[in-house]
Amino acid sequence: MWKSWKRRALAENKTDYSQYRFSWQECLLCFFKALFATGAFAGMFYRSWLGMLAFPAVWKVLYGRDKKNRIQKRKGKELSLQFKDTILMVTAGIQAGSSIENAFLDVEREIGVLYGQNSEMGQELALIRKGLTNRVALEQMLLDFGRRSGIEEIRDFTEVFATARHLGGNLKEMIQRTADLTGQRMETQRDIATMLASRKYEQKVMMLIPFLLYGYMQVSSKGFFDGLYHNPAGIAIMTVCLGLYLASCVLAEKIMDIRA
Repeated sequence: MWKSWKRRALAENKTDYSQYRFSWQECLLCFFKALFATGAFAGMFYRSWLGMLAFPAVWKVLYGRDKKNRIQKRKGKELSLQFKDTILMVTAGIQAGSSIENAFLDVEREIGVLYGQNSEMGQELALIRKGLTNRVALEQMLLDFGRRSGIEEIRDFTEVFATARHLGGNLKEMIQRTADLTGQRMETQRDIATMLASRKYEQKVMMLIPFLLYGYMQVSSKGFFDGLYHNPAGIAIMTVCLGLYLASCVLAEKIMDIRA
């Protein structure tokens, strides 16, 4: 009963990396971003406060986009890198003569020094330590972590590890080879991200150009766009322009969403 209760308590502390909970500061920032974006679109395309009725839709889109970006950042820039260092440290411990379980236990302290005890891998290694104390199989905990991580490299490693553990494979060689492959793939992803960084900046500038041109024309040739507002034909034309602009933004996002 005691161990069963402790295992349930352990499960409750596990992190689902496919989810992200906003802080109130992040929610407030997203609110003002949505408010500003809705006002900019309403002013540029319709010159009507009725355009602010689209605020809930804009809020939903920006909220979902920010949430997705934060999840990808946590997975790609934090969890993946920490996992790579963890596996390299585990490999070094095994080569020094430690058992696999002891190697994972020893790495917890090193990861805590390197990234902090509250880091993603710091918390996962703490769960592994508690699980081993309660005689939970290491491969079972790693498989669960691989599923929760949502990262292909981690999931592949944990599945190969569990298979090799059950079939009696050479775990030391497997861990070393997997660590090398994982490192190579992460380096490739980092190179792609570096190459895309300038392109993403250019994309953001291109998305702002219509608003900058509109502002410039309003200052230099005031009244130039007046014929496009407050009449059926003008509203139809501006609605088409808005649709094309949004479609181009979606297409640009998809083009930039490249993974190794």
